[in-house]
Amino acid sequence: MAVADVEKTEKAAKAEEGKAAPGGLAGVLGWPARKLAEARAFLLEVRSELKKVTWPARKEVYSTTLVVIATSIFFGFYLWGLDLVFSRVLSLAFKRQF
Repeated sequence: MAVADVEKTEKAAKAEEGKAAPGGLAGVLGWPARKLAEARAFLLEVRSELKKVTWPARKEVYSTTLVVIATSIFFGFYLWGLDLVFSRVLSLAFKRQF
């Protein structure tokens, strides 16, 4: 949370200290407006955070995607080979015991 956000929160808390919490019908009728304001504030914050993101270049995405695919294929064959070896070893071990 940024310093400015903390200061805004503290100011809002001080402003609301003197106010009584709305009860009854006033609280119920004010709920949609509060939720709409919260949703708007959230979306504005999301937008400002997305502006700070440094997106990777197309070439970088392409190369890292190829690395992930190649690694997945390699480990798939590696685990398949281990499975074959262990299944053969265990099948031979269980055949000899009985």
